[in-house]
Amino acid sequence: MTGAPQEREESMDVIQRELTAFARRARATAARLHPDLPLVSYTLLAHIDHQQGCRATDLAAHYLLDKSTVSRQVAALEKLGLVERHPDPDDHRMQVLHPTPSGTEALASTQASRRAAYRERLGSWTSEDLTRFAEYLLRYNEAGGAGAAP
Repeated sequence: MTGAPQEREESMDVIQRELTAFARRARATAARLHPDLPLVSYTLLAHIDHQQGCRATDLAAHYLLDKSTVSRQVAALEKLGLVERHPDPDDHRMQVLHPTPSGTEALASTQASRRAAYRERLGSWTSEDLTRFAEYLLRYNEAGGAGAAP
């Protein structure tokens, strides 16, 4: 490890403060998608969409969440008409979650506004800066695992 201990602590404080601000913006994004949609539900919906369907048990394992938590969140997504269940083609006893057309549309709209905000915030950054930032974010998230504390 490099850097003086006080310098490292100050950097850690800045990182914590800025990640907290980032998380607040993420929660606000989820609220724009739907006012009754918490960040966890938005995250699950985005994952379901990205995976082109998945089982609730897959969500629980990926995010290290309790099955009952996932069940409540999925039920809320279903009630809002954003997710629907289909039989698993490989095992008809299982259900695969898929975004509804409304869910896909809501995600696309929200993601477009997020991309625009990122373009605005990061527009002056060099390609090298963007690559380094992406690598750092990946490294940070991989070090903690999906469900680890920030």
